[in-house]
Amino acid sequence: MNTDEFEDGLLDVVVPDGLDGVRCDRALAMLTGRPRALIAAVIAGGSVTLDGAALKKASTPLVSGQRLVATVPDVDDGWVEPDEAVAIDVVAESAHYVVVNKAPGQVVHPGAGQLSGTLVAGLLARYPELDELRQRGLCEPSRPGIIHRLDKGTSGLIVVARSATGYESLREQLAQRELERIYLGLVEGHVAESHGVVDAPIGRSVRTPTMMAVRADGRWARTSYEVVSRQDSPRTTLLRLKLETGRTHQIRVHLASIGHPVVNDNRYGHRRESRLEPERVFLHATRLGFSDPESGQWTSFDSALPAELSALVESDVA
Repeated sequence: MNTDEFEDGLLDVVVPDGLDGVRCDRALAMLTGRPRALIAAVIAGGSVTLDGAALKKASTPLVSGQRLVATVPDVDDGWVEPDEAVAIDVVAESAHYVVVNKAPGQVVHPGAGQLSGTLVAGLLARYPELDELRQRGLCEPSRPGIIHRLDKGTSGLIVVARSATGYESLREQLAQRELERIYLGLVEGHVAESHGVVDAPIGRSVRTPTMMAVRADGRWARTSYEVVSRQDSPRTTLLRLKLETGRTHQIRVHLASIGHPVVNDNRYGHRRESRLEPERVFLHATRLGFSDPESGQWTSFDSALPAELSALVESDVA
């Protein structure tokens, strides 16, 4: 299965030939990595549909080509074990935080669909003091020190707290929208305005529950952008984007809503001729800034555009 189709506890797939005839509960357990008992409860609760109809029996055999949609709870206990094999690109560290340059394809913390090999597991191996944060109940067991997250396909900077002081300070800065997060994104088409703001509430999509959407009853969300460069073959625009709020998939949803989805975004994109190699979402967290939890001094970090993205744009980007 393409794990890009399973994020935030939501699965939306077309049943492949390899699962034709397989019981639905067994198939879901295989696709999500969750125990059969949990899958049975999800089915009984009406959270699984086949071709739009609620599944009645866990033993129902799947047919290739059917659309299978399921809402699976996040990890319950989520007690992550340290994993020294997980690669971590550390940009900076102090007694209170560590800034990491996350690779595309790396999952930040465990969730339904991926329980091992996450960034958190690697961090616990390198910074065992993170365990104290969850032992003290300051954060969820599966997210020790995690302040914010990046989608699996997004690369770039993320800050993780190493101490209680760091956790409380950074969480407060995030809540007060003082944490600076700047992204570079390559989008479909030419964006006409050199600067702009997308101010539109975001909520769960009614039509497709595995996705987010601009909705009048959603949570307030605001993304500002400026054009860095435009390319003609294919027609794309490199944008510098600033998150002023932090909703799930915010940048991807906002850009799609104005007709310029992120290139290679197979959930919100148009799957047009502008799909480029390599097959990754062209979104990168390039700058991260915050007040030092101990001194209060403003500090910021930068991550250059990855080579596979910079090779596709015409101008040098700091």
